[in-house]
Amino acid sequence: MINYKDIYNYSQRILDIIAKPIINEQEVEWVKQETVNGFRDYVNPGFLEYRKSVTIGDLASSAVEWSDSGPNGFRDINGKEYIDCLGGFGIYNVGHRHPKVLKAVIDQMGRQALHSQDLLDPLRAILMKILADITPGQLKYSFLTNSGTESVEAGIKLAKANNPNKPTIIAATKAFHGKSMGSLSGTAKGVFRRPFMPVVPGFRHVPFNDLEMLRKTMESCQMVGEDVGAVLLEPIQGEGGVNIPDGDYLTGVRKLCDEFGALLILDEVQTGMGRTGKMFCCEHYGVIPDILCLAKAFGGGIMPIGATIATEKVFSVLFENPFLHTTTFGGNPLACAAAIANINVLIEENLPERAAEMGEYMLAGLRKAAAGYENKLVDVRGKGLLIAMEFVDNEVGFEVAKHMFDNGVLVTGTLINAQVIRVEPPLTITRKEADRVFEVLAYALAKVSGDNKV
Repeated sequence: MINYKDIYNYSQRILDIIAKPIINEQEVEWVKQETVNGFRDYVNPGFLEYRKSVTIGDLASSAVEWSDSGPNGFRDINGKEYIDCLGGFGIYNVGHRHPKVLKAVIDQMGRQALHSQDLLDPLRAILMKILADITPGQLKYSFLTNSGTESVEAGIKLAKANNPNKPTIIAATKAFHGKSMGSLSGTAKGVFRRPFMPVVPGFRHVPFNDLEMLRKTMESCQMVGEDVGAVLLEPIQGEGGVNIPDGDYLTGVRKLCDEFGALLILDEVQTGMGRTGKMFCCEHYGVIPDILCLAKAFGGGIMPIGATIATEKVFSVLFENPFLHTTTFGGNPLACAAAIANINVLIEENLPERAAEMGEYMLAGLRKAAAGYENKLVDVRGKGLLIAMEFVDNEVGFEVAKHMFDNGVLVTGTLINAQVIRVEPPLTITRKEADRVFEVLAYALAKVSGDNKV
């Protein structure tokens, strides 16, 4: 029999702790133990093993995140502060808890949190107008989602609806587009795909940054009656290891799509909203997609929200029946308020331009810190503040990440290429904080190399 009284008392204890700006030592220990036990018994014990790189000594004393600590960091439950060079996999472009974004959400919550679903909700319409204004070319109509996976899923469905006689979608090796069945079909890593085979049929993968192979595949598909309806790409592969294409690659892809009558879907879930030094990464290459997918930083680091933006021609397949693809929570008023404020802040604070400037500064600083350790760290590359450090193998990268965390800097690997550690801080990171990151990286490399000077 369910004991509702005990459940009530337990939940009330948590609510009381959440309400406190500062908790006492006894409460700290209780939360740590409940967190570890909860992950082991009710979340997934595999996460405890995965997160061992962010453990200092006893697990319960070091792996529990508790609060933000200024715009560019966070604090664990023991009070230790960290510079955030992971950025929630790229969600904190305007920084942690930006006051303007936070205020917009609180103001909207005071009015209405969710909408009725039947009346016309104003913030959705207003946000979509802003999206049409800031995106390149003729991108105009949007569908709002809760995540990047959902944004890609919507993009795939739009492409299929536009080209029912062209069933093939081409993606790239080392791609990551999400893990729902449609987006997983575009994702390239076998370990994520094999347990769920067969995935959605009609997907093909070709090497990223290889126009000749893309052309041959499109020709082959056409010859056998499996014409390509869409090409799905990240303009820079994030989880694949921050793989930056040649300067003419995306323009070549655009030309091939036009030649074969295929749509171009660009997944800017990680590269969008100023991350690479432009509002959208495709702007570096002068390429305009037919469908653009957004999420992560779109919600200003406060609310989860994504978007799938398309040209009127592409999106019009949903005009006759707007219920062909729907979502209950996508585009809710709180999320829309956050996204509107987020775009406002990106423009007001010139954050895309700042990402370009700080990206150059951090690339130079990281490369200088890595000098002399080429036998451990083989490459430092990036565009804007989407930066990768590629190590000789997974083990070295893991040890470097652990030493950096021990010394107050959070970095982590990429999901597709585990040899690569990402450096993806808020676009608001300061030079002083960046200098500390360089110092910690040099220390970590020395420790891993067995340098007796440290």
